[in-house]
Amino acid sequence: MSKTTIQAETETIECLQRQIANAFLMYANYKKYHWESYGPHFRDLHLLFDDHATAVLGTIDELGERVRILGGYPVTDPRQFPERGTTEIAPARLNMREMVEGARKNHDRVIQEMREAVEVASRAGDPGTADLFTRFVQVHEKQAWFLNEVLASKDGLSA
Repeated sequence: MSKTTIQAETETIECLQRQIANAFLMYANYKKYHWESYGPHFRDLHLLFDDHATAVLGTIDELGERVRILGGYPVTDPRQFPERGTTEIAPARLNMREMVEGARKNHDRVIQEMREAVEVASRAGDPGTADLFTRFVQVHEKQAWFLNEVLASKDGLSA
């Protein structure tokens, strides 16, 4: 195996590790939002945040397994998630609009990173990882779309 191939595989594994950390952080944020929901849209947002948490959690296992397939060891220590991830950890006691905006901002970041990761995996000759990122970017795009619709309503109730 050439030095270039090894470097490309290492970059691919790093992309996967970053998204494992991001998924754990986003899951924790969504559960926080779920538990801290309030107001006129309580039920809808409470359920939406829980649905989004479940979908994000559903990506973690495949990301970790892909790291193992490529010969790496997935990041598993929760203390490493903020170091390895790029999503923001949500502070407590946000208003509902801040929760939705924070979640959407994290999705935007993950979507951008996963699109870049598709290119990294493709350069490494790794269509399996490229496909994984392609599938998961769709999960995040759908969630960002839902959040954008909440923010676009301008009904004043999610502020």
